Amino acid sequence: MLELEVFPERSLGNEQWEFVLGMPFYQAVNILQRQDRSIRGVQVWYSDQTPLDLDLVLNLSQDGIRLLFDPVSQRLKLIEVNNMSKVKLKYCGMVFNTPQAAPTIEKIDQSFGATHPGVYNAEKHLFVLNFRGLTFDFPIDSKFEPRYARGLGSLQFPNGASPVVSRMSIYSGNTSIEDCRAPALPLTCFHGNCFLESLEVLRSNSNVTRGVKVTMITEDTDVGKDEESRKKVMEKEVLFGHSCQEVMSNLGAPSKVFFKSEDKMKIHSASAHKRPDSSTADYFYNYFTLGLDILFDAVTHRVKKFILHTNYPGHYTFNIYCRCEFQLPVAVDRGEKSRKQHGDQQGVVVISAFTKWWEVQSLLLRPEQKPVIVNRSSCTNTSNPFGSTFCYGVQDLILEVMQNQHIASVTLCQPPTPSPSPCPCPCPCPS
Repeated sequence: MLELEVFPERSLGNEQWEFVLGMPFYQAVNILQRQDRSIRGVQVWYSDQTPLDLDLVLNLSQDGIRLLFDPVSQRLKLIEVNNMSKVKLKYCGMVFNTPQAAPTIEKIDQSFGATHPGVYNAEKHLFVLNFRGLTFDFPIDSKFEPRYARGLGSLQFPNGASPVVSRMSIYSGNTSIEDCRAPALPLTCFHGNCFLESLEVLRSNSNVTRGVKVTMITEDTDVGKDEESRKKVMEKEVLFGHSCQEVMSNLGAPSKVFFKSEDKMKIHSASAHKRPDSSTADYFYNYFTLGLDILFDAVTHRVKKFILHTNYPGHYTFNIYCRCEFQLPVAVDRGEKSRKQHGDQQGVVVISAFTKWWEVQSLLLRPEQKPVIVNRSSCTNTSNPFGSTFCYGVQDLILEVMQNQHIASVTLCQPPTPSPSPCPCPCPCPS
């Protein structure tokens, strides 16, 4: 059985690990993977069709704990203990909950001190006791329910009938559980990494991609500052043709370097008949906390492709990357009627990580254009439980679309280099 310390408005954990409000989803999963001997029966709950509307939940069924993550930022916003009999809890070193003795009103008052009177919820037959960043729910028997909501102190219980806590919730701020929000990423979750604030795709007026502008947040090494002051924001540009050294100078060392063994999309290119050179292989710099992959040419060692990942649950690569919140402007050829409907006289549509494909499909594709179907599998798992995705080629972009119409990834391709024109002079120059 888990024995955990409660930190109101901050975390739940022990000396080895803790779930911290504001931590990314993947860090919580990493904790559960490392503690697989003591924490079992973990379930992931999400909405398949509307993943941005409902919380992303890690349910620790055997320990009575639920971790609720904001579906947009994918950061922890609420820690809930909904079965007090499955876990041992303490506060400031004092144990206040065990499977044999669930906390009563008196025990909570003794452990946490005085607070405002409890709020009675007649629909759910609950009294809710609120501290800052901490809430306790007490179910009330109907025969003890008050005529008027005057707080827990107004109730009269016979000996031994005092209500006990049925649920404890930890969240940020002094608001209600319904209004709680995921806090900013805490410093304890940085671990020397840079995290993405936003990414802007840089494109010319002729709809040609030049590269990306990345806004990152990292930890300042000055320990004398407070937590918020130690968060440092940086803006860097990475362009097609940049060398490995330039990329590492701007973004830092990658999380991983991956060498391509094969290109399964090569059959759709004009050079599909050419045999690959077995002595060289293009390679990726994987930046997992930025939601970004950068592909380098094996010969020139310069950037030739970017891949932006949106990290939606239900996708094959979910939880490998943090969500890349990008802004991608695409110029489209709209008619006069369409420009009036969209209120956009410039004919530019901006695609983000939260844009649904049906919202832009008619503006970007020709009616006869068909997608490429992608089925992913691995040598250890020959079937993909999440199904196939669809890739659409638009200008110098490839958009991967899930079956729920959300965009799973965007690939930015290097525009082809125009071949040099022949020299018009009669001299025997190299061109």
